[in-house]
Amino acid sequence: MKITLAQAMGTCFGVQDAIDMALDPAFKDRLTIVGQLVHNPQTTERLKANGVRIVERDQVDQITTEAVMITAHGASDGTKQMLRDKGFTVYDATCPLVIRLHKLARFLEREGYFPVVIGEASHVEVRGVVGNLRSAVVVHDEADIDQLQGHRRIGVVSQTTNRPEMVQRLLAAIRAKPWVEDMRFCDTICQPVKERQQAIEVLLGQDIDLGIVIGGRNSANTRKLQELIADRGIEVHHIEDPEHLEDAWFVGKKHVGITAGTSTPQDVIEAVHARVRAIIAAQPAA
Repeated sequence: MKITLAQAMGTCFGVQDAIDMALDPAFKDRLTIVGQLVHNPQTTERLKANGVRIVERDQVDQITTEAVMITAHGASDGTKQMLRDKGFTVYDATCPLVIRLHKLARFLEREGYFPVVIGEASHVEVRGVVGNLRSAVVVHDEADIDQLQGHRRIGVVSQTTNRPEMVQRLLAAIRAKPWVEDMRFCDTICQPVKERQQAIEVLLGQDIDLGIVIGGRNSANTRKLQELIADRGIEVHHIEDPEHLEDAWFVGKKHVGITAGTSTPQDVIEAVHARVRAIIAAQPAA
């Protein structure tokens, strides 16, 4: 069986910067992160092993450290100010491309456009963006577009992890509504996400018949990579670590493609790759 690794995969610069900041020795045993710094279980355990505390956003009353950190997914200005008002020193690990998304959403609002965020309303990144706007609608599918009735000028941004073709489809659906007179779109899908999705297309062009996608279960960009493979009718499995691999997946397969989301550390990718090689080596000769 042939194994091909995606040309672009794994931890992006925004995630790595956030991890490096949180693991600074100066923060050891004196830092609390509000939410998951990145959506990856191995990274979360590594942070905890370094004495970093992690609380959810509705648990800020449990924080006992002076220093708190905003995750790579960002937060609204109101959330940051709330933490400062409680007396915490706030360190911001928001990815620069998420900061750009916040700025462009507010820019569109200032320019007189009604803000629309294409993405998942429950995702922490989207909640942070919407929290900085006077009013906004989150559009995840075409049924959500009817909420825009009465707004003639529409300004659209995207959650950074979306699939471009999905965003373009929803943009066309918004533009087609009779009440929309002016629509402006700012492309805020991040470049590392685009590169990893484009690398999937390369894998698909090499006739893989099995896909392995590595990343946290709650990682939005990792799920999108899985969707890209599944949409072609190819068997694909989303795993978090080598222990989730099953020998049976590889029986009768000829070419496995491996990729990973933007929060997945290199050592996890290498461990999965090694385990895949071991599984294939143990299979009886055809």
